[in-house]
Amino acid sequence: MENYIDFTEVELCKIITHHVGNKLRDEKYFLSQEESLIENETKNYLLKYFLSSVRNEELYKFSHTVDIDLNNIYSVVQDIFSDSESFILNSQNIAKLLYESSMHPKIKDGQLNVVLFANAIIDKNKTNAIGIFKSESNAPFLQMEKNNSKFSISHQFGFDLKELDKGCIIFNTDDKGYKVAVIDRSKSAEAQYWKDDFLSIEVIKNEYHQTNQFLGIAKQFVTNQLSNEFGITKTDQVDFLNKSVDYFKKHEIFDRTDFEKEVFSDKNVIDAFHNFNQNYSDENEIELPDSFEISEKAVKKQARNFKNIVKLDKNFHIYIHGNRDLIEQGIDENGRKFYKIFYENEI
Repeated sequence: MENYIDFTEVELCKIITHHVGNKLRDEKYFLSQEESLIENETKNYLLKYFLSSVRNEELYKFSHTVDIDLNNIYSVVQDIFSDSESFILNSQNIAKLLYESSMHPKIKDGQLNVVLFANAIIDKNKTNAIGIFKSESNAPFLQMEKNNSKFSISHQFGFDLKELDKGCIIFNTDDKGYKVAVIDRSKSAEAQYWKDDFLSIEVIKNEYHQTNQFLGIAKQFVTNQLSNEFGITKTDQVDFLNKSVDYFKKHEIFDRTDFEKEVFSDKNVIDAFHNFNQNYSDENEIELPDSFEISEKAVKKQARNFKNIVKLDKNFHIYIHGNRDLIEQGIDENGRKFYKIFYENEI
């Protein structure tokens, strides 16, 4: 089932703010004893800040190597869902757990907001949800205030509504481990502490995940392994990438054997892909079935990363969208490389 999230009717019921430092640097944490005070108009800005970065794409669930009930955040969240009166105490427990996980030198301190939402919709079902959001990027902003005959200009520090650093929303579903949407703008290695060390979550292996993963593997194979092992031209590489995406656009159900025949056709290339796929899957602990429903959203996302451009020095870019047979590559008598392109109409 494709992920479906809707916050149109969502309500912010409770919010509390703590401060969490970096434990490795011996920074401290501050725990609020009461819920945060907010004006009604401010609620709308908070909802935008917390929810606008959530995507209807990959979802996660809580996990544990032995027993999911040993997952600390999962247990705390369960308590809040079952007893909203425990919100303050358990939000403090969440802050303490984040502090214990902040053991990388590059992890920034920041404000931690724990939020209880009502009327969130996931997979067409209305439910409550818990948000855990960390704001790290404190930026200056100007205030211009009109007085009798002039303006006074001052500055304060705050958070950009478009730049929430880290967060997650946990939906109160019947699924064991719940469903978790994750926000994380960090790309570096230390960012993994949010998903792995703090939340301890794993991706839900639905059609979005499967489509996204397989297209990623196909791209890695074509752009790296295939070029090195078979010495294919840049034009052939683009052609293989186009065929890979086209297969997923044309079919509703993925079949590994059909994909390999339609995209690669050559037995040696198919064998090389088998080996690459197996090694890549083992190294990255990925397990994909031989057949699955194709996610249109995942195809659209991955297609943006499949480059169909051949760059020639600094002079030309050739965009290849269709028939590979209409473009030829060669070398003239002076040793200069060239491309010959056949077409019927100039548009």
